[in-house]
Amino acid sequence: MIELRSFECPDFEQLISWIETPGFLMQWGGPNFRFPLDKQQLEDYLKEANQDQSTSLIYTVVEQQTGNSIGHISLGKIDRENRSARVGKVLIGDKSVRGKGTCQQMMMKILHIAFDELALHRVCLGVFDFNAPAISCYEKAGFKKEGLLRDSRRMGNEYWSLWEMSILENEWREE
Repeated sequence: MIELRSFECPDFEQLISWIETPGFLMQWGGPNFRFPLDKQQLEDYLKEANQDQSTSLIYTVVEQQTGNSIGHISLGKIDRENRSARVGKVLIGDKSVRGKGTCQQMMMKILHIAFDELALHRVCLGVFDFNAPAISCYEKAGFKKEGLLRDSRRMGNEYWSLWEMSILENEWREE
């Protein structure tokens, strides 16, 4: 079992250690971060987060049994008027817990916050089309593919396509 706790400055070094390549940083952080990830970028990322009425909530994923930090997730672009938000920065950094349902637990926790605590109506996310394990996890959590943004990100000499996915409040309630 996992729990989500607010991401804070003491978590920076652990997160930085998990981001080993520019490609991995692009998958995790998108175009708003540059490699190598550093404390200044994380301070900027955290600046307006995790406060009352913030537009982003950023979490460290903690394994309850050990108390170890094993991952990261955020709920950003929170729009209280339109009751929507975007899941991002999904990462299981501890390789020993990958493939054991941890991502599914992370998604259930973040969707609980979105739908049950914030009373949102729609939650979306983006995932690169080659990331089959993540797509499978998101579909199991109830997300539906909305469309493929073809060649939407450039990584070196390649272009990566991104699936946009979403889940609506009534779909969450049916799960």
